[in-house]
Amino acid sequence: MAYNIILVDDHKMFLEGLLNIFNNESTYTILLTASSGKDVVKYIKANPNQKIDIVVSDISMPGIDGIALHDNIKKERPEIKTLMVSMHTDAGMIDALIKSDVDGYLTKNATQSELLKAVKTILNGEKYFSQLVKQAFMENVFYKKKEATVMLTNREKEVLKLIAEEFTTQEIADKLFLSKHTIESYRKNLVSKLNVKNLAGLTKYAIKLGLVK
Repeated sequence: MAYNIILVDDHKMFLEGLLNIFNNESTYTILLTASSGKDVVKYIKANPNQKIDIVVSDISMPGIDGIALHDNIKKERPEIKTLMVSMHTDAGMIDALIKSDVDGYLTKNATQSELLKAVKTILNGEKYFSQLVKQAFMENVFYKKKEATVMLTNREKEVLKLIAEEFTTQEIADKLFLSKHTIESYRKNLVSKLNVKNLAGLTKYAIKLGLVK
């Protein structure tokens, strides 16, 4: 099966390198090589019926960068797969892309065979993240979890856990030998401290912190 691919990078040498790699693979037809996300957005808009299987894009580009390009693609043509290739393993960037459903993320020092493996994996309907990217993401998740846990006192964690387990205010008060009014105060403080809106938000946070399964 032949796949249609778009390559985007504002570094000419890197773009030429990508071009050579995919030109040597009979499976791929290169529809477009571009130096900015703007060119890709224009191309997709001008060719609404063109089958595009995957866009391989740099992240740091002038104008429309890789993140904005990815967001645009997923909004306009969600069936198009996206693989981001970057010099950076910035945890915030990885986090943002994962939340907005990126299909893969590779560092630019990846080998040719890993790049082809990533594209093949993504086209088979799976996600692909290089080891360095996964490591940066997990470290960030761990740090955030640790940071959030440190923010809460042991009593607050107890109250949060019981809220997430769907105990009523009175039941929590009875379990912890506290007044109903005190539990209400804890609940309000938790909502404020964790920057959530309601009980559902508190429950999600409790799961995120591993207080409930």
